Amino acid sequence: MTELVTRTRGGQRLTYLIKRVEMAERARMEEVLRPHGVTLHQYTVLSILENREGLSSAQLARRHFVTPQAMNQMVGGMERDGLIERRPDEANRKILRAWLTARGRHVLRSCQHTIDELEERMLAALTPAEVASFRHGLERALAALTDHDG
Repeated sequence: MTELVTRTRGGQRLTYLIKRVEMAERARMEEVLRPHGVTLHQYTVLSILENREGLSSAQLARRHFVTPQAMNQMVGGMERDGLIERRPDEANRKILRAWLTARGRHVLRSCQHTIDELEERMLAALTPAEVASFRHGLERALAALTDHDG
C-alpha cells in the first residue's frame, strides 16, 4: 500500500484519523448518555445483554475488553441500580448470570434512540452511498485485523 493511501492530505496516518474519530465518538456518547444515568461502559453491557442474556461477568468482560475485576464492579453497580439482575447458573451455582430488568430494558431503549441521533449527526455529511461504502470498508478492515489465519 502506498503512502498516498495510508495518509490523509494533511499527512495524518489513516490509523490516527480512525483513532481520533473513535475518541470523538466516545466523548459524545458519554455526553449524551449521561442524562440517562448510564456510562458508555454500562450502555455497552446493556447492549450486549440485549443480544445475549444470561452471560457471566467473565463472559461480559471478554466481550467488552475489560478485566473480569472491572466487570464485576460494573455489574455490581448495575445490579444495585436495578438495570440488571444476576441469577445463579443452573449447572454451577457459583456462576452468576446477568439478565436485563424491565428498568434496564427501558433505559436501553431510551439510550438507543439517543445514540441513533448521534450516529445520524456523525454521518450527516455523507450520502447514503458513502455511508454504505464507509460501513463496508470498516467491516473489511476489521475482518482483516481479526482474521487469525491471515
